[in-house]
Amino acid sequence: MSTVQTLRTILFYLLLSSSALLWCTLSVFIAPFLPFRARYRFVNQAWCRCAVWLSTVVLGIGYEVKGLENIPAQPCVILAKHQSTWETFFLSALFEPLSQVLKRELLYVPFFGWAMAMLKPIAIDRSNPKAALKQLAKQGHERLGQGAWVLIFPEGTRIPSGQIGKFSRGGAALAVNAGLPVLPIAHNAGEFWPKQGWRRTPGTIQVVIGPPMHAEGSGPRAIAELNERAFAWVAQAQHDIGALAADAVPSETSEAA
Repeated sequence: MSTVQTLRTILFYLLLSSSALLWCTLSVFIAPFLPFRARYRFVNQAWCRCAVWLSTVVLGIGYEVKGLENIPAQPCVILAKHQSTWETFFLSALFEPLSQVLKRELLYVPFFGWAMAMLKPIAIDRSNPKAALKQLAKQGHERLGQGAWVLIFPEGTRIPSGQIGKFSRGGAALAVNAGLPVLPIAHNAGEFWPKQGWRRTPGTIQVVIGPPMHAEGSGPRAIAELNERAFAWVAQAQHDIGALAADAVPSETSEAA
C-alpha cells in the first residue's frame, strides 16, 4: 500500500471513529424519544451513509449496484455475502428499518452498543448454536411482523474474497416460516476492504441484488431447497463479477444455525 493510501486509511479511521463516538453519544440521549422508524434513520441509517461516503471520498472506494428493481415492497429476509465491514454499512443504509443478527457482546460496548440496542437487533450467543437458532426464529419472526428487514449473513462470518462459505439454513427457515421470500445479495467488497489487516485499496465495489426467492412448499425440505437455491444464485453472481473461482464452491450448504 502506497504512503498516500496509508495516510488516507489513517484519516478515514480517525474520522470514522470520531463520528461514531459523537453520533452514538447523541443517539443515547435523543433516540429513546423517537418512534422506531425515525430512531433507526437517526441512529443507524444516517451514520452508515456517512461511513459509506467517507469510504468513497477518503479511501477512493466507490460502488455500483445492480438489481435495485428486485427489492420487494414488503420487507423480507436478506441473505447477503459477507466479506468485510463495508457491506454492513451499505446494507444498513439501503434498507430501513433493518434488524441484523450480531454477536451479543457488541451490545456491551459503551455508547456504540447502547445505541445498537435501541434498534432491535437479534443479538445471539454464538457459543450456543441451538439457543441462537431458536432466538433467530422467534425474534426474526417478530421483526418481520413489525415491518423490518432482517439481515442475515448465512456464512456466519466474513469469508475472504475469492471464496464462499457454506450457508446455514437459519435465514431460509425464518423466511419459510414467515411466508416471505429471501433476497440474495452478492458483492466483491473484500477485494478492496479485506477481512485481515487494515489495508484498503481504491476501486469500485460491485453489488448485485438478486430476485426475491420464494419457497416451494413448507417444512424442512422446502427450507433446504430454498437455501440451496439462494446459495447457488450468490455463488454464480460472485463468479460473474470475478469474485469467486469455480473450484472454490463448497459441495453443499450447512444445517447449522
